[in-house]
Amino acid sequence: MSVWPRPVPLIGDRTSASQRAADPTGWAMPPSVRDALYEVVAARRDVRRFRPDPVPDDVLTRILTAAHEAPSVGHSQPWRFVVVDDPEVRDRAAVLTDRERLRQAGQLEPEAARRLLDLQLEGVREAPLGVVVCCDRRTAAAGVLGRATFPDADLWSCATAIQNLWLAARSEGLGLGWVTLFRPEDLASLLGLPDGVVTLGWLCLGWPDERPPAPGLERAGWSRRSPLSSVVLANRWPAHPDAPVPPDSRLRAPEPSAVVAARDRADRLLTPPGSLGVLDRALDRLVALGRGEVADGVLVLAAADHPVAAHRVSAYDLGITREVTRAAVHGSSLGSTAARTVGLRPIVVDAGVAGGPIEGATPLRPRDRRGDLVSQAAMSPADTVRLLEAGRELGRQVGGAGLVALGEVGVANTTVAAAVACGLLDVDPAGVTGLGSGADSAVLDRKLAVVAAAVQRVRQAAPGLADDPVRVLAELGGPDLAVLTGVTLGVAAAGAAVVLDGFVVSLAALLAVRVEPAVQASLIAGQRSREVGHAQVLTDLGLEPLLDLRMRAGEGVGAALAAGLLLDGLALRRGTARVDH
Repeated sequence: MSVWPRPVPLIGDRTSASQRAADPTGWAMPPSVRDALYEVVAARRDVRRFRPDPVPDDVLTRILTAAHEAPSVGHSQPWRFVVVDDPEVRDRAAVLTDRERLRQAGQLEPEAARRLLDLQLEGVREAPLGVVVCCDRRTAAAGVLGRATFPDADLWSCATAIQNLWLAARSEGLGLGWVTLFRPEDLASLLGLPDGVVTLGWLCLGWPDERPPAPGLERAGWSRRSPLSSVVLANRWPAHPDAPVPPDSRLRAPEPSAVVAARDRADRLLTPPGSLGVLDRALDRLVALGRGEVADGVLVLAAADHPVAAHRVSAYDLGITREVTRAAVHGSSLGSTAARTVGLRPIVVDAGVAGGPIEGATPLRPRDRRGDLVSQAAMSPADTVRLLEAGRELGRQVGGAGLVALGEVGVANTTVAAAVACGLLDVDPAGVTGLGSGADSAVLDRKLAVVAAAVQRVRQAAPGLADDPVRVLAELGGPDLAVLTGVTLGVAAAGAAVVLDGFVVSLAALLAVRVEPAVQASLIAGQRSREVGHAQVLTDLGLEPLLDLRMRAGEGVGAALAAGLLLDGLALRRGTARVDH
């Protein structure tokens, strides 16, 4: 029989069955290519520290092309790559990750929580680019080949795109960190995603400021690489007792419980990185703001009385605010004394103390009639905006000091703070309303009733209250909160650090962050007070406190003590020996 030449197609696979049978390994890449691939796979790392240098457009295009060449179920290509280089979007995302980091730590066993908080788990602020891989799930699963039986195969496809992107980035010398410390709905809202489009987290992409020889969590003792033999099974899942153990879980039974931006200088100190724990993170934040050389600072103390005190929600009468404020002006109150002791200059603001202006204090008082929260708004819209702007201007002025601690004085201001917390966090009054200074259970009952009534009044009038921080301030706040919110915005605009005191001050900071998320990068939590709502506010801010002394002092005492600790920490760094490289 005659043998004819095999027709060879001009496109597609040009090999024949006999050729493939004769050389089953003929499709292999050259050894140099194969070895390079395995080297890249082995060298892939979850990078957390980045340099600010830009990523060239041609490099980014190559990396995204590699991601787009990933396999997908039914060739559906469900991935969409949102490339983020807008600083405002990045700042908002960073606040979300800081917040979730603390929430996640609150669900862990204490030791695991401490180790989590010691880790740098996100580089959202540092990386020049963010890439959010989205999965477009708007096509019904039954309409995509392969998804009818495995509906989540589209998500798996997007995961392969992430792996391709990761390996391509590593081959280019870029670092990539996969951040999933987001609530999916929050990240989707930030990016304006339509219904049916979901995210797989945020990929930080940039030139790495670390070159880790092994995975970071493994080096930190969080976990170890399991041996291959423990994850490869033959034919079927083995019966007990040889069945593989489930992955380790650090979750405990349900019970309630920053970004390092300037590490280079700290890395050159003759001490292990992070040796000062939470203080090191706060010091890095100061250095990142260009305030690493400060040796003193300012305490801004805002004082005001509140009409809600008429509902007997405090153990003290209104005259106490005036007495403490006058003592602060004369430098003999606890807050002023604490400030001077650590090298801070006190500035006392009269934001509405009953009985008329306080001599010697900076007058930033409301002009219009104020309400008791329950039946009327705390302040007029005009007063709210005016005091915010006055505080902002004061903040810009004192921001030149580099380090600004905040404090407050005011009978009944923890009732106001609890109402504001409910408005901002959309929580139940019982979760954020505490005793306050010197109160008893009867006072607490009255506070709870007042806060509940005030929040109900406002929520009925403004269902979307939590999304409007200025209205929260006008309806449920007070002039001291308005001034402190403005000061926080002004100090942050001046590039200085804001050291927070207790519940009231932290709520002013939260209001400022809701107005301008980038403010969070300037905040340092001085302490966690005994007020029941304070921890929730700090969590929402994404901040760890430097001190946890169960204080109820107010007056900026905790902030002043924390500021002293910061100044001492900077002095430690200045006096510590350096390494040569």
